[in-house]
Amino acid sequence: MKYYIISGEASGDLHGANLIKSLRKQDPQAQFRCWGGDLMQAEGAVLVKHYRDLAFMGFAEVAAHLGQILRNLSLCKKDMKEYAPDVVILIDYPGFNMRMMRFAYKQGYKVVYYIAPQVWAWRTKRIKKLKKYTHQVYTLLPFERKFYQKYQATALFEGNPLADAISAYKPDEAFIESFKQKDTRPVAVILPGSRKQEINRIFPLMLQVASQMPQYRFVVAGTKNLPIEIYRHHLQDYPQMELVFGHTYDLFSIARAGMIKSGTSTLEAALFSVPQVVCYRTSGITYRLGRLLVNPQVRFISLVNLIMDRLVVCELLQGDFTAPRLAQEFDKIVNDTPERKKMLQDYTELQQIMRNGVTSEKVAVSIKSMFRDL
Repeated sequence: MKYYIISGEASGDLHGANLIKSLRKQDPQAQFRCWGGDLMQAEGAVLVKHYRDLAFMGFAEVAAHLGQILRNLSLCKKDMKEYAPDVVILIDYPGFNMRMMRFAYKQGYKVVYYIAPQVWAWRTKRIKKLKKYTHQVYTLLPFERKFYQKYQATALFEGNPLADAISAYKPDEAFIESFKQKDTRPVAVILPGSRKQEINRIFPLMLQVASQMPQYRFVVAGTKNLPIEIYRHHLQDYPQMELVFGHTYDLFSIARAGMIKSGTSTLEAALFSVPQVVCYRTSGITYRLGRLLVNPQVRFISLVNLIMDRLVVCELLQGDFTAPRLAQEFDKIVNDTPERKKMLQDYTELQQIMRNGVTSEKVAVSIKSMFRDL
């Protein structure tokens, strides 16, 4: 079978790579073509476009790059038609993938949405399109399946691939040993985001607060899809800060606590039992428009709190994301406090919920059984 996979960010590249590996077990002759990154390419997929050229977020940023986005859509449609896949697999990235979903379905391809858009949070009407233009939807979070049922739509929860990746994680002992020898202070991690806009709006305040806590060894976990110059620009006034690439999970495995931008990394930190303060700030217009569109019943922004349906980790958003608040909340969870103890207890419950077998293998079996005649 021929598969065409589309992802627009680093986490989707990881999930796509794991799914490719699992699909090969079901179908050793499978062929893959993708919009993704280095990880999917390493698993043998032909890479059409790297996600670093696709990462636009927020209303203002999307509007500024609308011409490029439209060109990417045209290129993707043309490339997909020439490849003529049996199955199209869409991974998150809804602004782009919802358009490709409709196109692929009308071309007669089998369409699977792996890691479905968060229709429970905003733009709920999208669920009608998902129901109409897909053959199967897989959700990322356990409560999403019930939400789909309210709209007479079918979705499967086969586990969360992040939990799989963390369960399969093997520490780089050489890196960790060398890292610990350089400095014995407790390690605190900073994850300021994977997009330039996030770095510019969130990173400076994180660094400001971290610089006032010399008792901790703050380490910035960088992402390779951003130029190192972006980090260096912000770090030039903080020579004591360390920047590390390619070892985020190793850092999580030894971290005492973290300051983490809202997103996938918040769930990763929780699965590694790293107490955290969740931070987020976007442009004023993007935030105001987002508030109008988000389902008013959604109380949280971080995946940890959403899954648990209660406040487990502190969320500092927009106006609440200030240096005094960040310092105050971080102090609560880095020291031996009741707040830290309660967060770690909640993490244990979360980990039990999320570990549901090897997700990518279960999804691969499901896909192959659905389309066994292809």
